[in-house]
Amino acid sequence: MEAITGESSAFENVIIPAVVFTDPEVAWCGLTEAEAQEKGIQVQVARFPWAASGRALTLDRPDGLTKLVIEPESERVLGVGIVGHGAGELISEGVLAVEMGATARDIAESVHPHPTLSETLMECAEVFYGYPTHTYVQKKRPPLP
Repeated sequence: MEAITGESSAFENVIIPAVVFTDPEVAWCGLTEAEAQEKGIQVQVARFPWAASGRALTLDRPDGLTKLVIEPESERVLGVGIVGHGAGELISEGVLAVEMGATARDIAESVHPHPTLSETLMECAEVFYGYPTHTYVQKKRPPLP
């Protein structure tokens, strides 16, 4: 609108979420694994299965997954993918993380209410470090303080 009215304008590379309202819903933002590979960007992907989420189990919806696409050296979250009940609502936390340059540690150390589906983002970040609360993964990095 600014450009149309002759005002000074600049495009900020904002993170736009995408949501497919299927059952289960699919939502993502930022860089995908495929885009990272195409661009030659090295990433590490952390996944948290909703079958390990207490809230997903109480909703009888364990058929979901939360995924973080992380730049290994800086630990910055470059992208988020979520499939599951209410993914369209949950992706907002992912948008905020990518937009603000959050690290996996920022998400892992943020207190999330329990039991909630939003907790799957925290758990996914903990998977990156090898210390998730509700599922087993091989330990990879130093423990969280």
